[in-house]
Amino acid sequence: MPAKRPQRRRATEDVIAQLDRIEADGGDGELAVEKGKSLQISSLGKLYFPEARITKGDVMRYYAAVAPLMLSHLGDRPLALTRYPEGIGGHSFYQQNALKGTPDVVRVENVGIKGGDEAERIVGGDLTTLLYLVQMGAVVIHTWFSRVTSLDQPDLSLIDLDPGEGVQFATVVSMARTVRRITDNLGLSTVVKTSGSKGMHIGIPLPRGTDYETSAALARRVADELVRIMPEIATLERLKANRPAGSVLVDVNQNARGKTMVAPYALRAMPAATASAPLDWPEVTSRLSMERFTVRTMPRRAERKGDPWEGALRHRNTARKIAEALES
Repeated sequence: MPAKRPQRRRATEDVIAQLDRIEADGGDGELAVEKGKSLQISSLGKLYFPEARITKGDVMRYYAAVAPLMLSHLGDRPLALTRYPEGIGGHSFYQQNALKGTPDVVRVENVGIKGGDEAERIVGGDLTTLLYLVQMGAVVIHTWFSRVTSLDQPDLSLIDLDPGEGVQFATVVSMARTVRRITDNLGLSTVVKTSGSKGMHIGIPLPRGTDYETSAALARRVADELVRIMPEIATLERLKANRPAGSVLVDVNQNARGKTMVAPYALRAMPAATASAPLDWPEVTSRLSMERFTVRTMPRRAERKGDPWEGALRHRNTARKIAEALES
C-alpha cells in the first residue's frame, strides 16, 4: 500500500467526524480539511437522494471515505462535474470551467482547450478540492484521460458499454466478458468498472507517450471485433433512433482530448445512490449487480478490498503490444 494512503485515511476519518458534528449542529460551518486548508460548507442536511434518504452530508462523507483510493484517479487531471444543487430530483447542469471566486485552497489551472484557447479548470488530486466539488452540489465527478503535465497523452483507452431500453444488465456483463476475451487474444491487459448507471466501462492502460489518435484507434479496433462477434446486440450507432431495439452501444468516442469519463468511485444520480465501482475481473459474473455498489456499501468495500485497478495501472500495456494489436 502506498505510504500516503494510511495518512489519507487518518485525515479523512477526522474530516468525517467534523462533518457529523456540523450536520448535527444545523449543517453549516467551517471544515478543516488538510493542513492550512479549510472550507465553508452549508446545507449538509439537504436531502440529495430522497428514495435512499441520503443527504448532502452523506455525499460529502462518502467522498471523504473513498478519497484514499479515489484521489489517485483524479490526480493532476482536469475535472468536470454534474451539479444537483437541490438533489437529484431538481435542476442539474454539467460544468467544466472553474467559477470566479473559487477558493484559493482549490487547485485551478489554465488548460489548453479546443481551438487553441485556454480555460481555467479545477484539477483533482487533493481532498480539499474533492470536497469543494460536493459543497458546490456536485454528485457526479468526471475526469480527463490525460493530466495537466501531459494533456496530449492519455493513459487509458475506454470502451463504454451503454445499454438501450429494456436490455438486462446480465447482457452487458456478458459483453464485457467478451471484450476481455478479445483483449486477451490481442495480448492486452484491461481494467473494468461498473458505470454506476446502467452499463460497464473497460479501460486499456496505455504506456506513457501514447497519443489520442492511437487511443481512439485501439478502442475502435476492439469495438469492431465485438460487433463482429455479437452483431445482434452490439452496435456502433450513436443515434438512438437508428439503433436496433435491445442493442448495446459500444461507445468509443470519448477517446479524444478534452473528453471525460465518470471517475472511478464517483456517485451517479440514480435513486439508490449507486457508484462507479472498479472491479476485479473474477467479479464480472452473471451474479453481478449494480445495486451492490452504493454510497453506503462502497466505503467498507474500499477499505476491505483496496483499489482493484491499482496493479494494472502501475503495469501498463507496452507500446509494442498496442502496435501489434492495431496491426493484427
